[in-house]
Amino acid sequence: MTTRLAALTLLAIAIAPRFAHASGHGPVFGAATPTLGRGGWSIDEAWTMRSGDDGDRQQMLKTMLSFGATENLQLSASFPLAMHDGPLASARMMSAMSNDRELEGLVAYRFQKRTVGIGGRQESTLYVGGTGPLEARRNGVGAGPSIEAGAATGYASRAHYVWVGGGVQHFFDRGSDRIGASRLFTVVYGYRPPLLRTEAGKPDLRFFVEATAENRTPSRIGTVEDRTGARSVFVGPTALLLHKAFGIEGGVLFPAYQNVGDRSVPERVRIAVNVAYFFWLK
Repeated sequence: MTTRLAALTLLAIAIAPRFAHASGHGPVFGAATPTLGRGGWSIDEAWTMRSGDDGDRQQMLKTMLSFGATENLQLSASFPLAMHDGPLASARMMSAMSNDRELEGLVAYRFQKRTVGIGGRQESTLYVGGTGPLEARRNGVGAGPSIEAGAATGYASRAHYVWVGGGVQHFFDRGSDRIGASRLFTVVYGYRPPLLRTEAGKPDLRFFVEATAENRTPSRIGTVEDRTGARSVFVGPTALLLHKAFGIEGGVLFPAYQNVGDRSVPERVRIAVNVAYFFWLK
């Protein structure tokens, strides 16, 4: 696992003749509008953990490769490197990357962008994609492929960031089983203090408060909806550090509301850390 990640990073560094500035990266958990510039690439390595009331945990290490086809069109693909499952209800932690054992492809199209005041901009981005499972069953349910669609809109300036977004994910049948659909809604507020509004090329630190709300419909096993759905709201602080070609972000979310039924373990905390490297290829 570590060797594979190191090889990818070294390959990217070796073939990247010039660096990309990482100013367009978004929050950790919530949906946002930034896309890579034309010809830009990024490699994201994300580690996530969900911890339950009984000490049960679900962990994931996942890689995402993204490419800016145009200034407003971004293509992304993610795949898991390792995963440890626990008896937790199905959930989508991060808007841009699932935390299940599956391949995922996403297309992001920023269809609206306009200048607001001095240094501010208002943007809207549409996301469409799908997943292919790398396991036959998930939480006792046959795991089929899925399609997903989402959107985000918001405002960004040198000091303040506000994004509202969300999406839906529909799973197809695997035999007579089907995983419950996901409906996700996210809100993000970010702030960059005056002392941290540095010149280009210097470290740039931003702080966020993120909230995610998900409604997961019941899964079906055979002809019976064997598992109850799950509803949850999580809120917590995150931070993003940008410097030249690198971005490091992480944070924690705590449950504000949960209803996962009797067959799943309630969560205590969600943690995510993401390291991104930005580059261009000739």
